[in-house]
Amino acid sequence: MTSIRQNKTLKKVLSRAFWLLLWQLAAGKVGKELILPSPFVVVRALFNLAVTGKFWINTAVTIVRVLTGYCLGVILAVLLAIMTCSSELLDALISPVIRIVRATPVASFIILALLWMGKDNVPILMSTLMVIPVVWENITAQYQATDVNLLEMAQAYKLSKWKKFRYIYVPSAFPGFLAGCMSAMGLAWKSGIAAEVLSQPKIAMGSNLYYSKLYLETPDLFAWTAVVVILSMCIERLIKYLLFRGVRNEDK
Repeated sequence: MTSIRQNKTLKKVLSRAFWLLLWQLAAGKVGKELILPSPFVVVRALFNLAVTGKFWINTAVTIVRVLTGYCLGVILAVLLAIMTCSSELLDALISPVIRIVRATPVASFIILALLWMGKDNVPILMSTLMVIPVVWENITAQYQATDVNLLEMAQAYKLSKWKKFRYIYVPSAFPGFLAGCMSAMGLAWKSGIAAEVLSQPKIAMGSNLYYSKLYLETPDLFAWTAVVVILSMCIERLIKYLLFRGVRNEDK
């Protein structure tokens, strides 16, 4: 096992080294930081940003916005899933709207949201809207795949609706809930950042991305992009850890 892990680690290191080297060679070939800065220039720009208080404030505010939208989206998705799974009428009314939300481009929602609310709240709304369809669809799919034998057994033992919900439907839908939560985090993060880029709140990572592009500060643009990617990976892993830790504690 140790040997296998070492091999995987070595492959990851070599893979990242390969792409960094390719990036360095491409930057050297272009020879213009304005078009393609080298990795070293980007790291220097990132360091210059990281030593300022403004960088940490912008980063913290963006994380709070996205996580707020994510949590709201998960809660609403669960409530909507319960409603659509428990009533055919509610399913007929709600399901088409959720599918429309999923099919509509994020940019369209952002532009509309800017007409209805303050720009500071647009990223929260976008994160919420992108989370709802993913979590809802995963829950409902697992609900519909509930084992028929379990339902027949519940009917034979004349279990109440609450007991069937608690002991059959919830365990059946829970794997879909976990999968939806993990998949939705990436969408919430990307849509939240995109909303910040277009709405340009005073304090936001997305606004700094836009200003870096506007003022042709390409190293800063790459540095902010690197921060967005790194934070996205870290938050996704944190959500995954918290969810599975919760499952293990529940099993105990």
